[in-house]
Amino acid sequence: MEPHVICYDVEKDLLPLVLSNCQYSLERGHEMISQYDLPRIQQQILTRFLQGKPLITRTEIPTLVNTQERDYETIFNTVKGKVPQAIVSSLIRNAVSRELKSYSEVCEALKVVELLLGFLSMTGGDPIMKLVTYLQDILKMAQNIDRNVLQALGRCRLTHCVSLWQLLSSLKSEHMLRLKREPFSEYPAEYQVPLTEEDKLKLKGFISKGNMDQWLLEMHEFLLLVLGRLRATDDYSPLWSVIETVAAYMDRKGVEVPLYVEENFPENLQLSQIVETWKYAVTAKQDWMMEG
Repeated sequence: MEPHVICYDVEKDLLPLVLSNCQYSLERGHEMISQYDLPRIQQQILTRFLQGKPLITRTEIPTLVNTQERDYETIFNTVKGKVPQAIVSSLIRNAVSRELKSYSEVCEALKVVELLLGFLSMTGGDPIMKLVTYLQDILKMAQNIDRNVLQALGRCRLTHCVSLWQLLSSLKSEHMLRLKREPFSEYPAEYQVPLTEEDKLKLKGFISKGNMDQWLLEMHEFLLLVLGRLRATDDYSPLWSVIETVAAYMDRKGVEVPLYVEENFPENLQLSQIVETWKYAVTAKQDWMMEG
C-alpha cells in the first residue's frame, strides 16, 4: 500500500517548499512584505505529493493522536521513572543548537526525540546508552534520519531525552521567529500583552549580565505545556508574576531556579506579558551574542 500513500511532513516538507517560493520586499517606512507564488506552490505540491496517486475512499480510518494533544508532562514523568534523566550540559546544548542549522532539521530532530520518548515511556532503557546507538541497534531507524540530525544528537544519551525535547522545542520556536512566524499565535490574548520600553530595558540588563539559558527553556516549556492548554486562563491568572509562577512550576518538577534569575529577573513582569517576554528575551540574547 505504501506507493499509494501520500506521505509528507508539514514542517519538513511543506514549509520549506512554501518558503522557497516566497519573495520578500521592504519599502521605505513600511514593514516587510511577503509575496507567495501560489501557482508555483500548487504545481510543486501536485508534482511532489499527488502525481500518480490513486483516489482512495475509505471510512473508519484509525485516528492518531495529534502531537499537540499529547500529555507531555505525564510522558516525561513516566520516562523519568524508567530512565533517570539529566539536564544536558551547556556545551552539548550549544553544540546541538549550532549544528541544527535549519528549521526543518530542528523539526526532524524534535520528532526523533518525541519518538524516543514514546518508546522509553513504555520499555525503559539504559540511561547511559548513546541516543544514536538506540536508534541504530534497537529501533533500526538511523538510516532514515538526516545525517546532520544524527550528528547533532550524537553527543547525547538516553538520560538526556527529556532535556533534549525541552531544548529542541524551544529551538523550533526560535527558528519560527527568525522566519517571521508566530509560535504562539493561537494563545489567549490575555498572555500576549506587549512589553513597555522600561520592561525591555530591564530584560536587556538581565540578559547581558548572566547565564539565563536554562531559565528561558523552562519558561518556554511552561508556555507550551501549561499555558497552551484549553482554558488556561481559568487556572493561571494573567495578573500572576512570571518569575513566581514559573518558579513554582520548576519546583513541582524538582528543578532549582538559578540564583542569578531569582535575584535579577524583573519582578514586575506578569503572565499577561509572558509570550512577549520570552520572545523579546531570546531575540535580545541572539542579538547580544552576535554583537559579542
